[in-house]
Amino acid sequence: MKNDVLIEVKNLKKHFNVGPKAVLKAVDDVSFDIYKGETLGLVGESGCGKTTCGRTVMGLYEATGGDVLFNKTINVHKLNKKEKKDFARKSQIIFQDPYASLNPRMTVGDIIGEGIDIHNIHRGEKRTKRIFELLDLVGLNKEHASRFPHEFSGGQRQRIGIARALAIEPEFIVCDEPISALDVSIQAQVVNLLIKLQRKFGLTYLFIAHDLSMVKHISDRVGVMYLGKLAELASSDELYSNPLHPYTQALLSAIPIPDPKVERTKERIELKGEIPSPINPVEGCRFASRCGYVMEKCKERTPELLEVKKGHFVACHLVNKENT
Repeated sequence: MKNDVLIEVKNLKKHFNVGPKAVLKAVDDVSFDIYKGETLGLVGESGCGKTTCGRTVMGLYEATGGDVLFNKTINVHKLNKKEKKDFARKSQIIFQDPYASLNPRMTVGDIIGEGIDIHNIHRGEKRTKRIFELLDLVGLNKEHASRFPHEFSGGQRQRIGIARALAIEPEFIVCDEPISALDVSIQAQVVNLLIKLQRKFGLTYLFIAHDLSMVKHISDRVGVMYLGKLAELASSDELYSNPLHPYTQALLSAIPIPDPKVERTKERIELKGEIPSPINPVEGCRFASRCGYVMEKCKERTPELLEVKKGHFVACHLVNKENT
């Protein structure tokens, strides 16, 4: 494990007021570190808060509480306008929908070159040369620079989004479900491209996704979110071989196995019960209403995220009963 921490997320909260007395706690007291050069995967069901978490870490959403430290010195949510622009040079995001995130009225060259212009990195021939280099880097041709987004396939658009993110040479990239809108045949190509670019430029990723098998392929460590909380955090190999939280176990049991005989006979954990509302959530474990191991204290006290073995953190009264 790398020792240099690039991103420190401390007790991060992002709440939305959705009514006179209603508060949606999309991200509620989440803490984790991301080390330089690693990929931290963030997984969970739709609505668990993983995308909101990623955007708040980036500073696209203002945090309700907590801190995000970059390189131990920059507090992302305490920056002035100039400092925010400087931080944007160090961090970028690849969005989920490669078509909605690209301006349909701009050529690909101008889309990729926009960041270069804003930060005044290159001009004239050097700018054009840099755009061509970026297109080549992501597997496109320089002839594509004069075309518009609607002329490309989904996979090609996502490559354009990746080139745009790389244009200003960032250190940290949030990959917000970058493969979920793509065909299965294209997903592996995009993930392999991200891995190749990470090795070439020493990039650090926060990789947000639904596809658990793809997350295992790209991630060094994986965090599992449930209704705004971090349920489990461990190295990729450890989490997939030894999941401890009941929710993580259920998620991993749903991964299809490419062997019909094994797939038919494997045990699938089916979650029953109602998903609680993230609006004004009650005290206790938010997974309690669907958990097959629920205890009385699960409904009364919110479990802390505790380290049960080196590098393996779990927020569960059942697992942490010796410590609670």
